[in-house]
Amino acid sequence: MKGIAVPPGPTFDNSYARLPDRFFARVAPAPFAAPALIKLNTGLADALQLDADWLADAKGLAFLSGQTIAPGSEPLAMAYAGHQFGNFVPQLGDGRAVMLGEVLDREGRRFDMQLKGGGRTPFSRGGDGRAALGPVLREYIVSEFMAAIGVPTTRALAAVATGEPIYRETMLPGALLVRVASSHIRVGTFQFFAARQDTDGVRTLADHVIARHYPKAREAEQPYRALLEAVIGAQAQLVARWLLVGFIHGVMNTDNMAVSGETIDYGPCAFMDTYDPATVYSSIDRMGRYAYANQPNIALWNLTRLAETLLPLIDTEEDKAIAIAQDALGTFEPQFTQAHRSGVIAKLGLTAVREGDAELAQEIFAELARNQVDFTLFFRRLSAAIESGAADEPVRSLFVDPTAADALLARWRERLAQEPEDIQIRRARMDRTNPAFIPRNHRIEAVIAAATENEDFAPFEELLGVLSRPFDDQPEHANYAQPPLEHERVLATFCGT
Repeated sequence: MKGIAVPPGPTFDNSYARLPDRFFARVAPAPFAAPALIKLNTGLADALQLDADWLADAKGLAFLSGQTIAPGSEPLAMAYAGHQFGNFVPQLGDGRAVMLGEVLDREGRRFDMQLKGGGRTPFSRGGDGRAALGPVLREYIVSEFMAAIGVPTTRALAAVATGEPIYRETMLPGALLVRVASSHIRVGTFQFFAARQDTDGVRTLADHVIARHYPKAREAEQPYRALLEAVIGAQAQLVARWLLVGFIHGVMNTDNMAVSGETIDYGPCAFMDTYDPATVYSSIDRMGRYAYANQPNIALWNLTRLAETLLPLIDTEEDKAIAIAQDALGTFEPQFTQAHRSGVIAKLGLTAVREGDAELAQEIFAELARNQVDFTLFFRRLSAAIESGAADEPVRSLFVDPTAADALLARWRERLAQEPEDIQIRRARMDRTNPAFIPRNHRIEAVIAAATENEDFAPFEELLGVLSRPFDDQPEHANYAQPPLEHERVLATFCGT
């Protein structure tokens, strides 16, 4: 807020660091040869009550790159376990991330500040603990886009070049991401303690999560059941939001599911161009476990793993605890379905779910898949086609068989007629729901190539600028809305670890 002095450095209040020592390892970020600021998120800095001018200066850069430790910071690497592609690993932990501490935003909400790519930790499992420039830019772009469209997500405070080479398949420039989240506690964090039969650890963690994220659960008759139900509800809403914008996480391991209900760990993530429920981009997801349409099933699978860790807290009698957990897990599907169906209705310019709407949605998605239609452009172009006329052609041009579009438009308009509304009001509402721009995979790859090969960050800045206003038409940037040409298509994305 203008007129109020902001202290130059962060003010930390580290609740996680006050938990028992077995929850983390105290570490120091790695030294780097020549840190240089690539991008500072000044809006987020202001929200976190941080002085953006100080952060952009030499002292701030030293802090953001982990070269100096600010007063009150207690750097640590979190311990956690996780199921990776269905296989349980009893200890993973922050192998290349160092949490600097926790800060409060202007509304008093608590956020972790973490260096992703901050160097080796006791959990690195032989890795170098570093991050390459490409994955850092990808996470910055995608996480900030998700924030711009209102999807719960970790945020990017800064991207910093480390001045050091990183060795993957080839030599790459190194970088680190200063990541912000309401917490970095995962399903896998609970699994870490459960795997060791450390019920006290599970209880301490659960109490911490309740206090930090779900304080209403503390007042419930069964607080740990209430915690489980709250996480289930948050994830049902989150995954529905993913599907509504064509997002594919790529690696929905239990160590990549935050109990806060935020999208976390943007590795081989991507946004679907042509609608296909079986779409997979991740190079390591060879069996399609984390395909676009399978994400709700995987979310429920992961939540079942969380429920297993909480059983001793839910009830001392195992059979009773299992029954309670199963009842809670049974709420995921209806919550997800309602959230997704309501979202689809909004994308179609409607305000209430009516009989026959589920069948209409199924018909639309079936035709989108059959006709290889671009998911984002279809919904964005609908708002101009509320009335039959010239605007039909941009929709029809997306279909292999344009007559299929004619049939869909006719049925959709019949449904619109059941909710009479001023066309301009409906159109404006649809355009606030359906983004004109998404982080197209080929655009991200072009940004990474320019930065990695030529140290040219102008495309990165321009793409960020476009995506910061995803619902605006921006005719001067209309090319960013277009799907890739055949030779531009990205068929695989990579973790970068």
